Amino acid sequence: MFSGIIEHIGRIKAVEPRDQAILLQVETGLSDMDLGESIAVNGVCLTVASYDSSGLADFFVSAETLSRTALGRLAAGARVNLERASTPSTRLSGHIVQGHVDGLAHLVGIRSVGESHHITFRLPAALRGYVVEKGSIALDGVSLTVNEVSDVLDDSFTIALMIIPHTWDHTGLSEIREGDPANVEVDVLAKYVESLLKYGVRS
Repeated sequence: MFSGIIEHIGRIKAVEPRDQAILLQVETGLSDMDLGESIAVNGVCLTVASYDSSGLADFFVSAETLSRTALGRLAAGARVNLERASTPSTRLSGHIVQGHVDGLAHLVGIRSVGESHHITFRLPAALRGYVVEKGSIALDGVSLTVNEVSDVLDDSFTIALMIIPHTWDHTGLSEIREGDPANVEVDVLAKYVESLLKYGVRS
């Protein structure tokens, strides 16, 4: 489990194609990783397959993960948001994030509002029921508050978010451009509520 609070900005050193998969080599800046631990890379929960004392780590990305996330577009030199898994004593400064991507959002536009940035993303219509105004959402692993949410139009809808200077400077959101995809994870609590309403509580 993660909280959506980005701890480090890593950099892709290499992308090695495998049979229907890729191996991401990431300069994490983390010197105390454990083999097999989970780290969220742009909001996707990945397993440390190998690492060295400099913080260089390998992550295997399967065909399933490539088909559901934007990790396949990463190239050497790209910056990525990194978060290590939460512990029982971690402050939940963001919200509950699993690192399981629900879909892709695409950046519609960015405009400056003082020192902050107002950004708008377009999301698939299938996710509309899980998104509410002032609710939480994770984009590329960053826990954010939804300021505005539109109705569905032509199989999609939009959300608007206000990004404060700290988040802009300490995550990869500042490098995303119009049309670029972002990994989306909706609030898991909404999915549990949906399941309970659909199937009820059974004894």
